[in-house]
Amino acid sequence: MTGQAEAEQAISAKRVLIVDDALIMRKRIKEIALQAGWLVAGEAETGYEALDLFQRERPDLVTLDIVMPEMDGVAALKQMIEFDSQAQVVMISAVNQKEKLSECIRAGAMDFIVKPFEKSDLRSFFEKQLGTSRQQ
Repeated sequence: MTGQAEAEQAISAKRVLIVDDALIMRKRIKEIALQAGWLVAGEAETGYEALDLFQRERPDLVTLDIVMPEMDGVAALKQMIEFDSQAQVVMISAVNQKEKLSECIRAGAMDFIVKPFEKSDLRSFFEKQLGTSRQQ
């Protein structure tokens, strides 16, 4: 790919903010997002870091864990939606938190993905959000 083609792709690519207190989970989500054609606007491990990056970077999508130190994902989600009512936030959290996930949907999350997730499921989600139909 030429430098100009890479620059054009970077301009048109959508940007995701990845929020999870577990480094290994952030790395996994980042790898899948990049493979699906997204750019990573930033990574955060707390709700406070997420809000700061969200307001500065204005990403197209946020993946947001629920259980995090300092400020949980539910509180961060509510503040993101308050800041930008059109924010696209997908919650990514464990199976035993279905009540919290329902609360997040009511608060404005667009969707949720349950951990542990299959790589192919998350990649399909990212590709759907890009409006692509790439093959695995």
